[in-house]
Amino acid sequence: MGMEDETRGFLVLIANTIALVLIWMIANVLVGIYFDLAFFKGHPGVWNIVYYVLSLTALIFIIRRLKKKWQL
Repeated sequence: MGMEDETRGFLVLIANTIALVLIWMIANVLVGIYFDLAFFKGHPGVWNIVYYVLSLTALIFIIRRLKKKWQL
């Protein structure tokens, strides 16, 4: 009386998606706030721009990966 394989696979897919997005969010919050890169002091510095570019690049790669993963 276990769970069907398709249902288990779908739930694992949902859990993996949530985990990947949460890891990305936690990493951005950690780097952005802890290293003070998410906030501008008067004008954006070089490291602020690098942080935002890397953050958006990582988000694009995550979205592409999730799109491929979700196409059943």
